[in-house]
Amino acid sequence: MKRIPHLHIVLFIITFLTTLAAGALQKGINIIAEPHRIWEGLPFAGTLMTILLCHELSHYIASKKHHTKATLPYFIPAPSFIGTFGAFIKMKSPIITRKALIDIGASGPIAGFIISVFASIIGLSMSEIVFMPPAGEGALTLGDSILFSFLSKIVIGITPDKHDILLHPVAFAGWIGLFVTSLNLIPIGQLDGGHVAFAILRERHRHVSIVLVVVLAILGFYWEGWVLWAVLMLILGIKHPPVLYWESPLDPKRRLIGIMAFIIFVITFIPSPFKIAL
Repeated sequence: MKRIPHLHIVLFIITFLTTLAAGALQKGINIIAEPHRIWEGLPFAGTLMTILLCHELSHYIASKKHHTKATLPYFIPAPSFIGTFGAFIKMKSPIITRKALIDIGASGPIAGFIISVFASIIGLSMSEIVFMPPAGEGALTLGDSILFSFLSKIVIGITPDKHDILLHPVAFAGWIGLFVTSLNLIPIGQLDGGHVAFAILRERHRHVSIVLVVVLAILGFYWEGWVLWAVLMLILGIKHPPVLYWESPLDPKRRLIGIMAFIIFVITFIPSPFKIAL
């Protein structure tokens, strides 16, 4: 008899509650004084949790397809303005082929990307253009990726001077989903993008990883978080473990998936995702 995954369920419920609270706080609701209004955070929480769930379940399904043992998703609750540090699955056996590397590595980001695009379009259609006075000290604004900027212009149009888009919670969740997709697709080490890059580039992947860690450190001049990412990549390791069976050549379908993953990374990457006025 299969055991009930209690830890996964508990973490999912707690993360849903923390993202629900984050969504309510984003709307200016004091959930301590008015706890019954926490449900007003549902549009944000429901959208973000769906994106994360689709991302991780796609990894899980692809792992099963290639006979790689993997856990169900672990969701990570966090006392932050989005309520979570994301989710992950844990591989319990090695990925044995290049095809499996690409399928497992790319499946999550592509699934999350698709849901995030739909969420962004729907959310932008409910967003408003508002007058923005000069930003005060400490004001936080979001950066735009190539894709999100394009979607904003298509759905809302060109924003007049001294105006900005007040994102609907669904659009904000979509923005986060696209940002998380770009982070996962950075072709370094054992990130999702690292799996894909290693399957295509072989041992050259290590050199790419080294260069990109340096690039992330340089991008720290635009957003300090990139320095932390560069350090984290060095701690986790930039070298990808070898696969057991190195079949050659890689079939055209997987090469196409690899190219798609790279394009998605480029159009979702944000050099300065969070800008704080000084």
